[in-house]
Amino acid sequence: MSIKSLAEDDRPREKFLLKGKAAVSDSELLAIIMGSGNREESAVELARRILNSVENNWHRLSQLSIKDLMKFKGVGEAKAISIATALEIGNRKSQQEVLERQQISSSKDIFEILQPHLSDLPTEEFWAVFLNHQNKILYKTCLFRGGIASSVADVRIIFKTALEHFSTRIVIAHNHPAGSLKPSQQDITITNKIKDAGKLLEIELLDHIIIAHNKFYSFKEEGIL
Repeated sequence: MSIKSLAEDDRPREKFLLKGKAAVSDSELLAIIMGSGNREESAVELARRILNSVENNWHRLSQLSIKDLMKFKGVGEAKAISIATALEIGNRKSQQEVLERQQISSSKDIFEILQPHLSDLPTEEFWAVFLNHQNKILYKTCLFRGGIASSVADVRIIFKTALEHFSTRIVIAHNHPAGSLKPSQQDITITNKIKDAGKLLEIELLDHIIIAHNKFYSFKEEGIL
């Protein structure tokens, strides 16, 4: 069944134009991106099946590779690239929006800034956000990849970067790809080590954020820091 054979209200492009973007479902949005389905399914039906495979979660969909997407009948390389491109545009849009917020006032602010970088990764990364005394962002960067167990034990890189940018406050963050927000004992140990090192240089550690997809854990809010 093709989109053209459906009732007008069920055609995603027409629905988008007639009723507005808010009226279009997730599967209809994905169908518009793909443009067509396969011999057995309309674009909407194919989109619905793809989204169902990731529990209708856009973050999980963005984790699928081009090869993963091409496993669905009717999704060739061109369609798979179109899907991945649309998701990457959304990711970059989110980054641009949060970059406009120069001053940090809460742990949620940090989460919103770093979520686009950390929420969909298959492995751990360790990031730091460097601030001035007014909590305005001076610089943010990924310092370590592939886990934080051994590399972060040497905190000199963190404070070398802080000094280079004349930062007086920092926030650190890392992701838990498995989805758990519970900090490990090693997470706590590393946090305390960075906090103590900062006291010597008069650079305050404001918070440590753990990000797991669309959720976060704040050491500061939980009273650990």
